[in-house]
Amino acid sequence: MKTLLLVDLQNDFLPGGALAVPEGDHVVPIANRLMPHFRLVVASKDWHPADHGSFASQHPGHQPGDTASLDGRDQIVWPDHCVQGTAGAEFSDRLDQTRIQAVFFKGTDPRLDSYSALFDDDHRRSTGLIEYLRERGVNEVSVLGLATDYCVRATVLDALQEGLRVQVVTDGCRGVNLQPGDDQRALDAMRAAGAMLVTSNDVLHEPLGH
Repeated sequence: MKTLLLVDLQNDFLPGGALAVPEGDHVVPIANRLMPHFRLVVASKDWHPADHGSFASQHPGHQPGDTASLDGRDQIVWPDHCVQGTAGAEFSDRLDQTRIQAVFFKGTDPRLDSYSALFDDDHRRSTGLIEYLRERGVNEVSVLGLATDYCVRATVLDALQEGLRVQVVTDGCRGVNLQPGDDQRALDAMRAAGAMLVTSNDVLHEPLGH
C-alpha cells in the first residue's frame, strides 16, 4: 500500500510566515492535486512549545541561521515558528485538509528538535507515524512538503531506514537554502540513500495508490 505524506504545510513556512520558505506556497496546490490519487494521506506538523531550544530567542547573542548547542548537540537556530496553538502552526487554509486522515506532531520536546516526521533528531522517540503506517500495511510513501533541505530530507532518510520505498515529489518541495544549493544537495542525498525522485505528473500517471 502506498501513502502520501505531506510534510509541514504550515502557515509559518509560507510567504509572510515566521520562517517563510521561498515559494513555499507553490507546494500547496500540488498537494491538493495529488491527494485524490491516494487512499491514505497523512501529514506532519511542527508543534513547538514557546520555549523550544531550536529558537534563536532562547540563545542570547545568536541570530537565526547560527549554530548553537542544544542538549549537547549542534543545532541551527531559527526564528520562533510553529508554536503550539498559534495561527502560524496551522495548515495553510488553501490546503484541502478534508483528505488528511491523520496528523503527526513533531518538535514537541523543548530540548530536542525533530526535523523528521518519524522521529526526533536523536531518534529517542517516535512520532507514532511509522507505527501507524505499519499497522495499515503501508510499504511505500510519496513525500512532499517543506523544506527540502531539512524536514523533507530527514523524513525521507528515516523512512528509507525503516524499510519503506520512498518517492520524493520534487516539484512539491521547496528549500530554505541557508547555503545556495542546499536543496539540490538534499535531493542528491535522498537519491543516493535509495529514494526515487519523481514529479507530480509522474505520480498522477501511476495506478491509483492502494
